[in-house]
Amino acid sequence: MSAPERECAVRVPGSSSNLGGGFDCVAVATDRWLTARASIAHGAAAGVTVERGGELAELAVEPARDALWIGFAAACRAAGREPPSAVRFRAVSDIPVARGLGSSAAALVAGAALANELLALGLDRTAIVSAAAAIEGHPENAAASVFGGATLSVAAPGSAALTVAPLDVHASLLLAFAVPQLTLETKRARAALPPGVPHATAVAAQARGAALVRGLATASPALLAVALDDVLHVPHRRALVPGYDLVTAAAVAAGAFGATLSGAGTTIVAVAPRERAAAVAAAMEAAWRATGVPATSFTSTFDVPPMSISPSRPPAHERGAAAGSTLHA
Repeated sequence: MSAPERECAVRVPGSSSNLGGGFDCVAVATDRWLTARASIAHGAAAGVTVERGGELAELAVEPARDALWIGFAAACRAAGREPPSAVRFRAVSDIPVARGLGSSAAALVAGAALANELLALGLDRTAIVSAAAAIEGHPENAAASVFGGATLSVAAPGSAALTVAPLDVHASLLLAFAVPQLTLETKRARAALPPGVPHATAVAAQARGAALVRGLATASPALLAVALDDVLHVPHRRALVPGYDLVTAAAVAAGAFGATLSGAGTTIVAVAPRERAAAVAAAMEAAWRATGVPATSFTSTFDVPPMSISPSRPPAHERGAAAGSTLHA
Protein backbone atom coordinates (compact mmCIF):
# COMPACT_ATOMS: atom_id res chain seq x y z
CA MET A 1 0.00 0.00 0.00
CA SER A 2 1.42 3.39 -0.95
CA ALA A 3 2.12 6.10 1.61
CA PRO A 4 -0.27 9.08 1.77
CA GLU A 5 0.21 11.74 -0.87
CA ARG A 6 1.52 15.09 0.37
CA GLU A 7 1.54 18.48 -1.31
CA CYS A 8 2.80 21.99 -0.67
CA ALA A 9 2.72 25.29 -2.51
CA VAL A 10 5.18 28.07 -3.19
CA ARG A 11 4.79 31.60 -4.55
CA VAL A 12 7.89 33.07 -6.22
CA PRO A 13 8.40 36.54 -7.71
CA GLY A 14 10.01 37.14 -11.07
CA SER A 15 13.11 39.28 -11.32
CA SER A 16 14.95 41.82 -13.42
CA SER A 17 18.70 41.37 -13.51
CA ASN A 18 21.76 43.44 -14.38
CA LEU A 19 20.09 46.89 -14.31
CA GLY A 20 22.94 48.12 -16.46
CA GLY A 21 26.14 47.99 -14.42
CA GLY A 22 25.20 44.98 -12.25
CA PHE A 23 25.87 42.30 -14.85
CA ASP A 24 25.37 38.79 -13.41
CA CYS A 25 25.37 40.05 -9.80
CA VAL A 26 22.51 42.54 -9.23
CA ALA A 27 18.80 41.81 -9.55
CA VAL A 28 15.51 42.99 -8.15
CA ALA A 29 12.33 41.00 -7.51
CA THR A 30 9.36 42.14 -9.58
CA ASP A 31 5.62 42.16 -9.03
CA ARG A 32 5.04 39.26 -11.38
CA TRP A 33 4.53 35.84 -9.80
CA LEU A 34 4.78 32.10 -10.27
CA THR A 35 2.59 29.95 -8.01
CA ALA A 36 3.32 26.23 -8.00
CA ARG A 37 2.21 23.15 -6.13
CA ALA A 38 3.90 19.79 -5.94
CA SER A 39 2.70 16.48 -4.62
CA ILE A 40 4.45 13.16 -4.12
CA ALA A 41 2.65 9.81 -4.09
CA HIS A 42 5.05 7.31 -2.61
CA GLY A 43 4.73 3.98 -4.35
CA ALA A 44 2.77 5.42 -7.28
CA ALA A 45 3.76 4.77 -10.87
CA ALA A 46 7.01 6.54 -11.71
CA GLY A 47 6.91 9.73 -13.69
CA VAL A 48 6.77 13.51 -13.59
CA THR A 49 3.65 15.42 -14.63
CA VAL A 50 3.29 19.18 -15.02
CA GLU A 51 0.01 21.10 -15.40
CA ARG A 52 0.59 24.67 -16.59
CA GLY A 53 -1.52 27.83 -16.67
CA GLY A 54 -1.17 31.54 -17.35
CA GLU A 55 2.02 32.48 -19.20
CA LEU A 56 3.08 28.83 -18.99
CA ALA A 57 0.06 27.46 -20.81
CA GLU A 58 1.74 27.45 -24.23
CA LEU A 59 5.08 26.16 -22.96
CA ALA A 60 5.93 23.04 -24.97
CA VAL A 61 8.48 21.37 -22.71
CA GLU A 62 8.57 17.72 -21.69
CA PRO A 63 7.95 17.32 -17.92
CA ALA A 64 11.41 15.85 -17.39
CA ARG A 65 12.93 19.02 -18.89
CA ASP A 66 10.67 21.46 -17.07
CA ALA A 67 12.55 23.90 -14.82
CA LEU A 68 10.25 22.98 -11.91
CA TRP A 69 11.42 19.38 -12.00
CA ILE A 70 15.04 20.33 -12.71
CA GLY A 71 15.06 22.61 -9.64
CA PHE A 72 13.32 19.95 -7.57
CA ALA A 73 15.90 17.30 -8.50
CA ALA A 74 18.80 19.73 -7.99
CA ALA A 75 17.67 20.45 -4.42
CA CYS A 76 17.51 16.72 -3.72
CA ARG A 77 21.05 16.25 -5.01
CA ALA A 78 22.29 19.24 -2.99
CA ALA A 79 20.96 17.51 0.12
CA GLY A 80 22.46 14.15 -0.83
CA ARG A 81 19.07 12.60 -1.57
CA GLU A 82 17.62 10.81 -4.56
CA PRO A 83 14.58 12.52 -6.10
CA PRO A 84 11.30 10.65 -5.68
CA SER A 85 10.09 8.70 -8.69
CA ALA A 86 6.59 10.18 -8.90
CA VAL A 87 6.01 13.93 -8.64
CA ARG A 88 3.09 16.01 -9.84
CA PHE A 89 3.39 19.77 -10.39
CA ARG A 90 0.68 22.37 -11.01
CA ALA A 91 1.86 25.86 -11.88
CA VAL A 92 0.44 29.16 -13.05
CA SER A 93 2.47 32.27 -13.78
CA ASP A 94 2.10 35.85 -14.94
CA ILE A 95 5.86 36.16 -15.55
CA PRO A 96 6.39 36.50 -19.32
CA VAL A 97 8.58 33.68 -20.66
CA ALA A 98 11.87 34.33 -22.50
CA ARG A 99 11.59 38.11 -22.04
CA GLY A 100 14.35 38.77 -19.45
CA LEU A 101 12.06 38.71 -16.40
CA GLY A 102 13.47 35.70 -14.57
CA SER A 103 10.83 33.13 -15.50
CA SER A 104 13.31 30.23 -15.60
CA ALA A 105 14.98 31.23 -12.34
CA ALA A 106 11.58 31.52 -10.65
CA ALA A 107 10.68 28.02 -11.80
CA LEU A 108 14.00 26.56 -10.66
CA VAL A 109 13.61 28.26 -7.27
CA ALA A 110 10.03 27.04 -6.97
CA GLY A 111 11.02 23.47 -7.72
CA ALA A 112 13.90 23.55 -5.26
CA ALA A 113 11.76 25.12 -2.53
CA LEU A 114 9.00 22.55 -3.07
CA ALA A 115 11.48 19.70 -2.73
CA ASN A 116 12.98 21.27 0.37
CA GLU A 117 9.57 21.53 2.03
CA LEU A 118 8.03 18.24 0.92
CA LEU A 119 11.10 16.13 1.67
CA ALA A 120 12.42 18.09 4.69
CA LEU A 121 15.81 18.49 3.00
CA GLY A 122 17.01 21.13 5.46
CA LEU A 123 18.37 23.54 2.85
CA ASP A 124 18.55 27.21 3.80
CA ARG A 125 17.59 29.97 1.38
CA THR A 126 21.14 30.55 0.18
CA ALA A 127 21.44 26.86 -0.63
CA ILE A 128 18.28 27.10 -2.73
CA VAL A 129 19.81 30.05 -4.60
CA SER A 130 22.99 28.05 -5.13
CA ALA A 131 21.08 25.06 -6.50
CA ALA A 132 19.30 27.26 -9.03
CA ALA A 133 22.46 29.23 -9.88
CA ALA A 134 24.39 26.04 -10.64
CA ILE A 135 21.87 25.35 -13.40
CA GLU A 136 21.46 28.91 -14.70
CA GLY A 137 25.16 29.74 -14.57
CA HIS A 138 24.60 32.98 -12.64
CA PRO A 139 22.95 33.61 -9.24
CA GLU A 140 21.32 37.04 -9.32
CA ASN A 141 17.85 36.20 -10.61
CA ALA A 142 17.42 33.32 -8.19
CA ALA A 143 18.69 35.46 -5.31
CA ALA A 144 16.13 38.18 -5.95
CA SER A 145 13.33 35.62 -6.20
CA VAL A 146 14.34 33.88 -2.98
CA PHE A 147 15.15 36.94 -0.85
CA GLY A 148 12.95 39.60 -2.46
CA GLY A 149 13.85 43.25 -2.98
CA ALA A 150 17.09 44.25 -4.66
CA THR A 151 20.05 41.93 -4.08
CA LEU A 152 23.77 41.65 -4.74
CA SER A 153 25.13 38.12 -5.20
CA VAL A 154 28.85 37.34 -5.18
CA ALA A 155 30.86 34.13 -4.97
CA ALA A 156 33.75 33.75 -2.56
CA PRO A 157 37.21 33.77 -4.20
CA GLY A 158 38.07 30.30 -5.45
CA SER A 159 34.74 28.93 -4.30
CA ALA A 160 31.17 28.49 -5.40
CA ALA A 161 29.94 29.62 -1.99
CA LEU A 162 27.56 32.55 -2.42
CA THR A 163 27.03 35.67 -0.39
CA VAL A 164 23.68 37.36 -1.02
CA ALA A 165 23.23 40.85 0.40
CA PRO A 166 20.27 43.23 0.20
CA LEU A 167 20.81 46.53 -1.58
CA ASP A 168 19.52 49.79 -0.17
CA VAL A 169 17.19 51.56 -2.59
CA HIS A 170 15.88 55.09 -2.16
CA ALA A 171 12.14 55.21 -1.49
CA SER A 172 11.58 57.66 -4.36
CA LEU A 173 12.58 55.14 -7.04
CA LEU A 174 10.37 52.81 -9.04
CA LEU A 175 10.94 50.41 -11.91
CA ALA A 176 9.08 50.74 -15.22
CA PHE A 177 8.91 47.83 -17.67
CA ALA A 178 7.94 47.50 -21.31
CA VAL A 179 7.43 43.91 -22.44
CA PRO A 180 7.26 43.35 -26.21
CA GLN A 181 5.82 40.33 -27.94
CA LEU A 182 9.35 39.34 -28.88
CA THR A 183 11.14 36.46 -27.23
CA LEU A 184 14.87 35.90 -26.87
CA GLU A 185 16.29 32.66 -25.55
CA THR A 186 19.00 33.15 -22.94
CA LYS A 187 21.29 30.76 -24.81
CA ARG A 188 21.20 33.00 -27.90
CA ALA A 189 21.74 36.13 -25.80
CA ARG A 190 24.72 34.52 -24.05
CA ALA A 191 26.20 33.48 -27.39
CA ALA A 192 26.27 37.15 -28.45
CA LEU A 193 28.77 38.01 -25.71
CA PRO A 194 32.50 38.10 -26.51
CA PRO A 195 34.91 35.83 -24.61
CA GLY A 196 36.66 38.87 -23.14
CA VAL A 197 36.77 42.67 -23.14
CA PRO A 198 39.61 45.20 -23.21
CA HIS A 199 40.98 46.41 -19.88
CA ALA A 200 39.54 49.87 -20.44
CA THR A 201 36.07 48.39 -20.87
CA ALA A 202 36.48 46.41 -17.66
CA VAL A 203 37.43 49.59 -15.82
CA ALA A 204 34.37 51.39 -17.17
CA ALA A 205 32.17 48.43 -16.22
CA GLN A 206 33.33 48.33 -12.62
CA ALA A 207 32.74 52.07 -12.32
CA ARG A 208 29.19 51.54 -13.55
CA GLY A 209 28.65 48.77 -11.01
CA ALA A 210 29.69 51.09 -8.20
CA ALA A 211 27.52 53.84 -9.65
CA LEU A 212 24.53 51.49 -9.68
CA VAL A 213 24.84 50.55 -6.01
CA ARG A 214 25.33 54.13 -4.87
CA GLY A 215 22.83 55.55 -7.34
CA LEU A 216 20.07 53.22 -6.15
CA ALA A 217 20.78 54.13 -2.53
CA THR A 218 20.77 57.90 -3.12
CA ALA A 219 18.53 58.33 -6.19
CA SER A 220 21.34 60.33 -7.77
CA PRO A 221 20.31 61.19 -11.35
CA ALA A 222 23.93 61.45 -12.50
CA LEU A 223 24.98 58.11 -11.01
CA LEU A 224 21.90 56.27 -12.26
CA ALA A 225 22.34 57.66 -15.78
CA VAL A 226 25.89 56.27 -15.83
CA ALA A 227 24.94 52.99 -14.17
CA LEU A 228 22.19 52.22 -16.67
CA ASP A 229 24.51 52.83 -19.65
CA ASP A 230 26.05 49.36 -19.70
CA VAL A 231 29.30 48.55 -21.52
CA LEU A 232 29.59 44.79 -20.87
CA HIS A 233 26.56 43.11 -22.38
CA VAL A 234 24.08 45.60 -23.87
CA PRO A 235 26.39 46.70 -26.74
CA HIS A 236 26.50 43.07 -27.88
CA ARG A 237 22.80 42.30 -27.37
CA ARG A 238 20.96 45.42 -28.46
CA ALA A 239 20.94 44.26 -32.08
CA LEU A 240 18.91 41.23 -30.93
CA VAL A 241 16.17 43.55 -29.65
CA PRO A 242 14.73 45.61 -32.54
CA GLY A 243 13.54 48.97 -31.27
CA TYR A 244 15.93 49.09 -28.31
CA ASP A 245 17.25 52.59 -29.03
CA LEU A 246 13.79 54.05 -29.68
CA VAL A 247 12.28 52.56 -26.50
CA THR A 248 15.13 53.57 -24.19
CA ALA A 249 15.09 57.09 -25.62
CA ALA A 250 11.34 57.28 -25.00
CA ALA A 251 11.90 56.29 -21.38
CA VAL A 252 14.40 59.08 -20.78
CA ALA A 253 12.22 61.62 -22.59
CA ALA A 254 9.34 60.66 -20.28
CA GLY A 255 11.41 61.28 -17.16
CA ALA A 256 13.43 58.12 -16.46
CA PHE A 257 17.00 58.36 -15.19
CA GLY A 258 17.90 55.72 -17.77
CA ALA A 259 16.72 52.48 -19.35
CA THR A 260 18.36 49.23 -20.35
CA LEU A 261 17.71 45.57 -21.05
CA SER A 262 16.02 43.63 -18.31
CA GLY A 263 18.27 40.61 -18.02
CA ALA A 264 19.16 39.55 -21.55
CA GLY A 265 15.97 41.13 -22.95
CA THR A 266 13.70 41.56 -24.75
CA THR A 267 11.99 43.50 -21.97
CA ILE A 268 13.34 46.98 -21.33
CA VAL A 269 13.48 48.30 -17.77
CA ALA A 270 13.80 51.90 -16.66
CA VAL A 271 14.55 53.42 -13.27
CA ALA A 272 12.39 56.46 -12.66
CA PRO A 273 11.16 58.82 -9.96
CA ARG A 274 8.03 57.38 -8.37
CA GLU A 275 5.83 60.15 -9.77
CA ARG A 276 7.06 59.56 -13.34
CA ALA A 277 7.17 55.75 -13.42
CA ALA A 278 3.69 55.19 -14.89
CA ALA A 279 4.31 57.75 -17.63
CA VAL A 280 7.68 56.17 -18.41
CA ALA A 281 6.13 52.72 -18.70
CA ALA A 282 3.40 54.06 -21.00
CA ALA A 283 5.93 55.91 -23.16
CA MET A 284 8.03 52.78 -23.63
CA GLU A 285 4.98 50.71 -24.51
CA ALA A 286 3.93 53.34 -27.06
CA ALA A 287 7.44 53.35 -28.54
CA TRP A 288 7.32 49.59 -29.03
CA ARG A 289 3.93 49.88 -30.69
CA ALA A 290 5.25 52.63 -32.97
CA THR A 291 7.72 50.09 -34.34
CA GLY A 292 4.85 47.68 -35.06
CA VAL A 293 5.58 45.44 -32.05
CA PRO A 294 2.70 44.79 -29.62
CA ALA A 295 3.76 45.36 -26.03
CA THR A 296 2.51 45.67 -22.47
CA SER A 297 3.92 47.67 -19.59
CA PHE A 298 3.88 47.74 -15.82
CA THR A 299 5.62 49.34 -12.86
CA SER A 300 7.10 47.62 -9.83
CA THR A 301 8.59 48.71 -6.53
CA PHE A 302 12.05 47.77 -5.28
CA ASP A 303 10.62 46.05 -2.19
CA VAL A 304 8.66 43.13 -3.65
CA PRO A 305 8.54 40.40 -0.98
CA PRO A 306 10.47 37.13 -1.23
CA MET A 307 9.16 33.70 -2.10
CA SER A 308 6.70 32.23 0.36
CA ILE A 309 6.02 28.57 1.09
CA SER A 310 2.86 26.87 2.29
CA PRO A 311 3.65 23.92 4.58
CA SER A 312 3.32 20.34 3.42
CA ARG A 313 -0.15 18.89 3.89
CA PRO A 314 -2.55 16.36 2.34
CA PRO A 315 -3.87 17.49 -1.05
CA ALA A 316 -7.26 19.17 -1.24
CA HIS A 317 -9.23 16.09 -2.29
CA GLU A 318 -8.01 14.28 0.82
CA ARG A 319 -8.97 17.21 3.04
CA GLY A 320 -12.49 17.07 1.64
CA ALA A 321 -12.47 20.74 0.66
CA ALA A 322 -12.02 22.56 -2.58
CA ALA A 323 -10.32 25.56 -0.96
CA GLY A 324 -6.65 25.65 -1.87
CA SER A 325 -7.06 23.51 -4.96
CA THR A 326 -7.12 26.50 -7.32
CA LEU A 327 -3.90 28.30 -8.05
CA HIS A 328 -3.84 32.08 -7.97
CA ALA A 329 -0.98 34.03 -9.55
